[in-house]
Order: sequence, then C-alpha cells, then structure tokens
Amino acid sequence: MLRAYLENVCGALASVLFPAPCRVCGELLDTATRIPICRSCLASLRPLSFPCCSRCGRPFASPVALQVENLPLCHICRRGLYDFDFARSYGAYTEGMTRSIMLLKYEGVTPLAAWFAAALKAIFHTNREQCLADVVVPVPAHALRLRERGYNHAELIAKPLARSLGLPCRSYLLVRSRPRPDKLKLTLRERWRSVRGAYTIRHGLRVDNLRVLLVDDVLTTGATLDACSRALRKAGAARVVALTVARAISRRDSVGVELSRGKPNA
Repeated sequence: MLRAYLENVCGALASVLFPAPCRVCGELLDTATRIPICRSCLASLRPLSFPCCSRCGRPFASPVALQVENLPLCHICRRGLYDFDFARSYGAYTEGMTRSIMLLKYEGVTPLAAWFAAALKAIFHTNREQCLADVVVPVPAHALRLRERGYNHAELIAKPLARSLGLPCRSYLLVRSRPRPDKLKLTLRERWRSVRGAYTIRHGLRVDNLRVLLVDDVLTTGATLDACSRALRKAGAARVVALTVARAISRRDSVGVELSRGKPNA
C-alpha cells in the first residue's frame, strides 16, 4: 500500500512539474505513467456488454433478439462463413479506442500493449470454457510491414497475454505471405479478397490437435481471423478461437447496442 501511495504522489508531482497532453483528448495528463492517456480516456475504453452472437460476438441489431435468453447465431454464423470456432472483443472501435490502438500500432507507445493484454485476459476468463487453448498465436504482419515499423503490434499484445495465462506464445507459426493492398480504405469485398490465402503456416511446422488462441487488435469483417483460422486448420489445429482488443460496429448493429443500453438510437 505504501509503495502504491508513493507512486501516486510521485506521479501527481511529475504531472505538475512536467505537464504533458493526453494523446487521445489533448487535455493535460493528471498522472505521470508510461501510458500517455488520461484517466478519463482510459475509463472510456469500456468492455462490451450488449447481447451478441454466441459464436462471433457480433451485436444484434434486432430488438427482438435482445429478449431471447439463449441467444442465437448472427446471419453470418448461421451461413457458416467463419472458420474460427469462437471470437470475442474487449471494446467497441470508438474514436478513443481507435486513437489508443493507433498509438501502439503506428507510434510505438508499447506500454499500451500490456494494458490491452490485461483487458483481453479479463475477456478470456469471462468466456473461459469457450476460450480454452494450448497456444497463443498473434495475427502476423507481412515482412515489409515489420521492416517498416520494427515490430508486430499484435505480437506485443499476445506475449504478455500468453504469460498471464500460462500459455506458450508462438509468434512464428503463422506467416503473412501477401501484403495488404496500398489502398487506405477497402470495401467489404476487397477486405475478404485481400486476405484470402494470404496467411500460411511456416514451412515444416504443424499444430496437430492444438487449440489455438488467435490475438489481433481489431475485428472489422472477420476476414483476417477467418483466413488465419483456415491456415491453422489446414495444419491440423483442433480448435481456433480469437480475441481482439476492439470490434468495429456497423451503423445497423449500433441500433442493438443502443437499445441494450436503454438509449434511443440517434
């Protein structure tokens, strides 16, 4: 307790002597920590709590679905389009969450990786039965992207998560053999085409009968997780589950989110 108290005092003193802006909202930081985000912005990165697809975690847009006790599958999972068995995300891909992930992904604010890992650990334990795994595998970056940034942000999140769960992290298992298109924004069809066959198991390796926990930053369409899962299945994986820091929520799906929170849809 004394150590925590002294750290808080030192943090408060440092924030007065060396004021710095929050990298999300721009207000002055109220504490001196390795994460340059104020308490208010960190608190805004809340876990998702609305009813969702029991398989992929997609929020339900229909208000009728919110009254169902045994929640059904979404229309995508009913059609069997995803190859992974289960997926969950910590929070919605809000403006604050987007900025926070960008700080790690593009600006090298690596202490955020531990914060994201702790958030995913909580989601893992909430869904422990579905998330049981033998190995943690981050979604890989292409070699060109690795040379450009010097690191794979998904791996930075996966490593502390694996340590906290007592599981091995096998960053080398998956390889991205084809880079993402240069186009900044991709259509739904382009997203799926860009990752189809883009991931493979490293030559000579197998994951026979292993339960794999995939880790990534954002679930947008599910195409990347699906492509990784197919590569892992081909190499012998018995089960593939996925955890992401954030989930992009479409305008249509946001209706269900607002209803579940008791708010009118704007």
